[in-house]
Amino acid sequence: MSRGGRIQLFLSTLLATLTMALQAEPVQTELEAFFQPGSQPNSEVVYEAFRPSSNCRNCHFGNGDEVFVIYANWLGSMMAQAGRDPVFHASLAIANQDADFAGDICLRCHTATGWIQGRSEPTDGSALLPDDFDGVSCSVCHRMVDPDFKTGVSPTIDEEILADINPLPISPGGGNFVLDPADRSRGPYNDVFNAGHSWLHSPFHRTADICGTCHDVSNPLFLQQPDGTYILTNTTQPHPTGNKYDMFPLERTYSEWLNSAYANGGVDANGRFGGNITVVSTCQDCHMPKTTGLGCFVPGTPIRSDLPSHDFAGGNAWAQDMILNLFPDDNLFPDVMEAGKQRAVSMLQRAGTLELTQQGNHLNTRIINETGHKLPTGYPEGRRMWINVQLLDSTGQLLREFGRYDQLTAVLHAGDTRVYETRLGIDETVATATNQPPGESFHFALNNVVIKDNRIPPRGFTNSAFRAVQAAPVGASYADGQHSDDTRFRLLPSAASATVRLFYQTASREFITFLRDENTTNDAGDVLFEQWELTGKSPPVRMATATIDLEPYAGGDGNGDGVVNLTDYAQLVDCQVEFGIPDCQSLDFDADGDVDLVDFGEIQIVFGR
Repeated sequence: MSRGGRIQLFLSTLLATLTMALQAEPVQTELEAFFQPGSQPNSEVVYEAFRPSSNCRNCHFGNGDEVFVIYANWLGSMMAQAGRDPVFHASLAIANQDADFAGDICLRCHTATGWIQGRSEPTDGSALLPDDFDGVSCSVCHRMVDPDFKTGVSPTIDEEILADINPLPISPGGGNFVLDPADRSRGPYNDVFNAGHSWLHSPFHRTADICGTCHDVSNPLFLQQPDGTYILTNTTQPHPTGNKYDMFPLERTYSEWLNSAYANGGVDANGRFGGNITVVSTCQDCHMPKTTGLGCFVPGTPIRSDLPSHDFAGGNAWAQDMILNLFPDDNLFPDVMEAGKQRAVSMLQRAGTLELTQQGNHLNTRIINETGHKLPTGYPEGRRMWINVQLLDSTGQLLREFGRYDQLTAVLHAGDTRVYETRLGIDETVATATNQPPGESFHFALNNVVIKDNRIPPRGFTNSAFRAVQAAPVGASYADGQHSDDTRFRLLPSAASATVRLFYQTASREFITFLRDENTTNDAGDVLFEQWELTGKSPPVRMATATIDLEPYAGGDGNGDGVVNLTDYAQLVDCQVEFGIPDCQSLDFDADGDVDLVDFGEIQIVFGR
């Protein structure tokens, strides 16, 4: 095809894509299509008002001399800010544009108090009250009921509460929680007295199941077929099976943990995550590390050595800055928010180990996943982790950089490095039904294909187990038991050292731009984009850094005349027959002790230099 023909084809394809996007209409769905079991808004069960989290501050923030690890740490986390996060609001707008009522998936966890009390309609969040923006608030977690009643273990009142819920959740996920209709706080201790509120002992609050409630997210608009594909269901009715593993997976953090070594016996992390404990097993062990101290300053409160620090640290060390700008009157305390950011940075820096080795004319980088889930994990859109390599000469001058990130433009040059991420998309069938272009997409309410998932699995990984929970690698291969990944980078003869950095970013430029450009209903995308620019454009967090001094390696110049030419080719042939004769070391590119076809390929690359 001629150059003009190629240009014409490109323009025609571009025009068709733009036309399709302009004609895109939301999938005609009903609210019932997003139904999940558990407590329901507008039901016969009447839910007492949820205490504002600011009430909890009175006893759990500090006594003037000490800031406690309960309220302050929670306030600085994204749990507390789930309802304020501008990325959430911008994503919510797109979800509702793509499928009527799709925002219900998001609101039930991000603003649970508003959702359960009927303020989730309309599903764009416009009916929410200020207290609802506290996200996963104190009352939400501490009024949660174990859906699986355990005689002699669960609070006795729970049996009565569960009797009024039909249907009960099948398994954790999808925001399918059960909440106590009464304002009864509950938690892991059975010796709480003189509290300013009611208290029930609840072992459920020490289990990972309570975390799985909102950290295994599925799209009930889709039904998995025997061949592994996903088709749209009856979009006016609840999902035909109600099983999250029959829906399209949006997030599988809990299932990843469930099938890791952490969930199956625990892992001795040598103090890496667990605070006062060494062997970590549950989500709480890492994200609410045990500390020694007081939970509140009510007289008689015991000093505990297993006090859960309410850190809830994940990978987001950026959104707090935007939230402070957007909600200056919400008593968020800038120092507390900054401390929350730093805990997220610390969590990221403990999440992986970076190891470097030189292998001939290549640098090998190994990243070991130290967490109990994939690295990275969570909501996939815009999140990514990548390797940056800088080759330096003997004076420290930069010779070459792989995985360069431009801070000014927020553009990652990803073509020469490894980027760990999940990319979702739309297949031809759904594209036809929605007038969206097929292929890679940020339209999470419509996506029904996993195009790429090369994130590093955790200890205890098996392909069969992860395949069963819709978390198998895509576009990457990991052996059973593998919880690390190696990437090789070609060295330069003049390089004396290499510095390698592992970065994580909460939101890519592409994702933020999409949320702005695709929004046709409100200004949430514009608000986000403005804040993104004001706060460093989701600045990457440096997770790990390592440096290695490089040894001289085979350059292909077998006879030492300063150029790689046909004479060296002849020498390479001799070395293939008998390694060890003079000058063969200079032709052993991969430093494996012989000269073979691999080295032959390498000499072709440097031929003529």
